[in-house]
Amino acid sequence: MKASEVRELSDEELSRKLEDSSGSYMKLRFQHATAQLDSHAKIKAARRDIARMKTELGSRNRKARKAQA
Repeated sequence: MKASEVRELSDEELSRKLEDSSGSYMKLRFQHATAQLDSHAKIKAARRDIARMKTELGSRNRKARKAQA
């Protein structure tokens, strides 16, 4: 998922995607541990997608707090 796609999502969609991605990342880690994973690049991509989503959520939260003050 690209950063521009993450920015277009609403807060609810972004939170839902983050939960889904975290679950799929956990599954990838288990597959890696049991030697069933066919491509190690999937783990890296999932980790980066999660980081993008967390970064965007944090940015939105900071903007919201700044607007309240």
